[in-house]
Amino acid sequence: MEGNNKYLFDGALIIQERKQHSTDYGRPRKVLSLHVRPTPGNPRRGLLRVDGLIFRCALGRGGISAFKREGDGATPFATMRPLEIYYRRDRRSSGLARARLPVFAIRGDMGWCDAVADANYNRQVPLPFAASHEKMLREDHLYDTVVVLDWNVRPRKRGAGSAIFLHIARPGFQPTEGCIAVTQGVMTRLLPLLGPRTRITVHR
Repeated sequence: MEGNNKYLFDGALIIQERKQHSTDYGRPRKVLSLHVRPTPGNPRRGLLRVDGLIFRCALGRGGISAFKREGDGATPFATMRPLEIYYRRDRRSSGLARARLPVFAIRGDMGWCDAVADANYNRQVPLPFAASHEKMLREDHLYDTVVVLDWNVRPRKRGAGSAIFLHIARPGFQPTEGCIAVTQGVMTRLLPLLGPRTRITVHR
C-alpha cells in the first residue's frame, strides 16, 4: 500500500498509515472506533483497524454472521461496545494499568453461562454451576486478558449467542468460537485505548 509502512509486531501484521496515531505523544487518547474485517479468502481470520494501525486477528470458526446463534461459532456482524475487562493475576498485561474500563481479576470460581434456557444465560456465574458454562480460569492463554463485549446483553435473547469477547488468540490465529482474538502484545496496546464510548464494528 503506497504511503504506508508494513512491519511485524508480536507476530501480528501491522500496516501503519503515515499519520499521527493515538500513541504518538504522551497518554493515549480514547479511541471511539475499531473496525474488524475478514481477510480476503479466509472469513475465519480478520484485520482489526484502530487509529491508523491494522492488526491481524482471529475470528469465529463459523465466519461472520448477521444471524448469530448459540453454538454456531460465528462472530456477530454488528457494532459492539466493550463493557469490562477480566484478567489473570499471574499473567497480568501491562496495558491494564491504563485501562479505562472496569477491571476484574479472574478467580477459580468464575464461569460464564452458555445454557440457553437458564436465567443466567450469557452472564458471569459462580462455580460450581449446574447448567452449561465455561470456566474463566483456563489452562491455556485465551483468557489471560478478556474484554467483554455487549453482544446479546441488553436485552438478552435466548439462543442469540453468549460470551462474545475480545481475547487472546491461539497460536497461528486459529479460529475462535465467535470471539475476536489478538496476540497478547496487541491486546496490551489496545487496552489503554478502549473506553465506554468505544465502538467495535465487525464488517463482512
